Amino acid sequence: MKIDDLFSIRGKVALITGGSRGIGEMIARGYVANGAKVYISSRKGSDCATLAEELSQFGECIPLPADLGRMDEIERLGAELEKREGKLDILINNAGASWGAPFDEFPESGWDKVMDLNVKSVFFLTQRLVKLLEAAATPDDFARVINIGSIDGIHVSPIETYSYAASKAGVNHMTRMMAKFLAERHIAVNGIAPGYFPSKMTAGIAEDDAKATMEATPMKRRGQPHDMAGIAIYLASKASSFVCGSVIPVDGGYATTA
Repeated sequence: MKIDDLFSIRGKVALITGGSRGIGEMIARGYVANGAKVYISSRKGSDCATLAEELSQFGECIPLPADLGRMDEIERLGAELEKREGKLDILINNAGASWGAPFDEFPESGWDKVMDLNVKSVFFLTQRLVKLLEAAATPDDFARVINIGSIDGIHVSPIETYSYAASKAGVNHMTRMMAKFLAERHIAVNGIAPGYFPSKMTAGIAEDDAKATMEATPMKRRGQPHDMAGIAIYLASKASSFVCGSVIPVDGGYATTA
């Protein structure tokens, strides 16, 4: 098989949550550039619309804003997508939030907000969209769900982000659970555990902490947009057709070699 066919996502329909910035934007840009029809969702409708307008110069990109921390919004997003599409080839569960506070001061609100968006929404959005995923799936070409976890769900972070770390460990293992039971429906579920990529979320990391992370990374750099686009294209293409239940760290070796 030629490499252009092996890694092709041309003509696939994808939904990317948290798609207006950061990791989600990196994946959206890579998908649009390679011929996928991409829906992007985020809480801020203006951000979705702005990026979708820009990316529409290069392919198909449609904004579908939603606050996925709410069950009624998950339902609304599912209904809106069903109005437009009869199938969904790729679901990227990327929307997420973080919260940092010392142990003795960590608030319940910082726990619930992060868990609702980072874990609960991943499960219930996938559940809501499973019929569209099944409609796209065949025994020879599974539909794909790609959950964005984090290396903070693999190693112990030096930063006190308790609910974030717990949520991403949950996402990593939920990916394996979903993979086991959705494979029989011809849906392959895998995860990506990003390391240090530039984003609004990582912009909140103190300069000294960011510098220490860079120094501890064997590759001595941050992740770049093509690093995330590449792994997301791989997991959505024939190149990964026998990959199921994997959580792949993309971190320059930071969490996986310490």
